[in-house]
Amino acid sequence: MNEVRIRGMAKINLALDVLGKRPNGYHDVSMIMQTVGLYDELYIAKKDTPGIAVFCDTEELPCDEHNLIYKAAKLILTHTKTKSGVSIHLQKNIPIAAGMAGGSTDAAATLIGINRLFELSLDYEILESLAVQIGADVPYCLHGGTYLSEGIGEILKPLPKMPGAYLVIAKPDINVSTAFVYQNLKLQEITVHPDISGMIGAITNGDIHGVADRLANVLETVTIPAYPQIEQMKQCLLANGAMGALMSGSGPTVFGLFEQEKTAKTAYEQLVKTGLVRQGCVTGFMHETCVME
Repeated sequence: MNEVRIRGMAKINLALDVLGKRPNGYHDVSMIMQTVGLYDELYIAKKDTPGIAVFCDTEELPCDEHNLIYKAAKLILTHTKTKSGVSIHLQKNIPIAAGMAGGSTDAAATLIGINRLFELSLDYEILESLAVQIGADVPYCLHGGTYLSEGIGEILKPLPKMPGAYLVIAKPDINVSTAFVYQNLKLQEITVHPDISGMIGAITNGDIHGVADRLANVLETVTIPAYPQIEQMKQCLLANGAMGALMSGSGPTVFGLFEQEKTAKTAYEQLVKTGLVRQGCVTGFMHETCVME
């Protein structure tokens, strides 16, 4: 085997709560993470010479050691003392700096892809120990599906599969710094927190309306005042039939949940007409995050 092709799926946060801040600057969180049908594609191939080469189809991303793909490749090759080089080509479809773990899922896909390409036979426990060194969302992105994520994001508990629904996912023409959002989060002023246990119950019961009713993200308290177009997009989705709408992660991506595909497509068309959307799609839930092709 000289090359593998792998898809790295995006995620949304159905619920995101921040419980406190650690002395090292990391925040303790409680989140319900869900994979969606929007993905990046990675082509990973062995090289005749040592070293790591990363190629991206967009100039918005660095292709050097600052890219999470590069960091993941270096980490697993160093850990396994693999001398061969590797080249990785990224086809980017997940919006950048969008609160959808695009960089994290690319890193997870790199770990899985290199593990398969070089037949390293590393189990998920070892891959998770490498993943958490790259970023808090990367361990989740190794698995995908529906998970409760706690700690700084590395403590994962699988949940039952989400009931079926259609999703409108849309990113406005802005980028949001995760660091900015967390630095400006005033935990002591937050009085309403997501009903995490209630949402887990709704998921377990297959109650999509119960899920939609409990969509909540405390980071909206920072991002929406700074970027009011996020709230405008949410209200547009709700006005056009969404059961619920929320900002994912630290933003600015917004998503809406719909029972019918036709309604979702019509709502997306109306959202595009507002002129607020830079990237978007109609999709659904997925139950894994990195898919080998």
